[in-house]
Amino acid sequence: MSGHPLSPLIARVLAPNPSPFTHTGTQTHLIGTSDLAIIDPGPDDARHLHALLEAIAGRPVRAILVTHTHRDHSPLSRALAAATGAPVIGCAPLALSMEGRADAAFDTDYAPDHILTEGDEVQGDGWTLTAVATPGHTSNHLAFAFPEEKALFSGDHVMGWSTTVVMPPDGDMGAFMASLEKLLARDDAIYYPAHGEPVENPQRYVRHLLGHRQLRERQIADQLAQGPRAIPAMVQAMYVGLDPRLVRAAEGSVLAHLLDMEKRGIAAREGAAWRRA
Repeated sequence: MSGHPLSPLIARVLAPNPSPFTHTGTQTHLIGTSDLAIIDPGPDDARHLHALLEAIAGRPVRAILVTHTHRDHSPLSRALAAATGAPVIGCAPLALSMEGRADAAFDTDYAPDHILTEGDEVQGDGWTLTAVATPGHTSNHLAFAFPEEKALFSGDHVMGWSTTVVMPPDGDMGAFMASLEKLLARDDAIYYPAHGEPVENPQRYVRHLLGHRQLRERQIADQLAQGPRAIPAMVQAMYVGLDPRLVRAAEGSVLAHLLDMEKRGIAAREGAAWRRA
């Protein structure tokens, strides 16, 4: 199999888009041998398209699947579909106006040929991919289970190098935590994220992610116990030594926690600040 092999049925091709939010870049996964599925084609980059077509090596592509519609994941689906004739399928379209968003803007031109929902399957020669709804990072986020290898392509919901950015208004911390709990109940043996290395022992890692978010909530509660607090002040106190390029993302994450705490009656707004409810 062309590309960097991860298993007898899986290869990956790394897009040339490293950043503080994408790590080494977006990883596009190829599944199959005689025919293929492509997961997360990546950014609209001619170099990445060329690398993917080299890895495909003329084999039929049954489907181009998309986990969510950030611009580091879905835009190349159009050029790849034109080059291969494959349908674009996966998450529902979502294009919010997110000027100033810290991590990635939405792909406003994403137009799938078919939308997948929980439990829908795509099949090829020796492989099956099943949609697993995992909202939180975005409301339209899907993961794809690969039962032949007890694997899960986790997109940005679980990454192999960092915690996931949850950025309101579309990112939802309550939904993100519920999706982590959903994955914890599964028996996948390995995750293949769109950023970072494969996650082995994924249940242990998901428990770690849940614990990390619960710790953040306790830190926010401790801040609010001292009186009304604005988000920038909370971030400065909670994220000591943070890379300045990540401050806006941290502020979005704290806001996501606060909105979830507000829904649960734990926090309330007070002008531009937040307080205990």
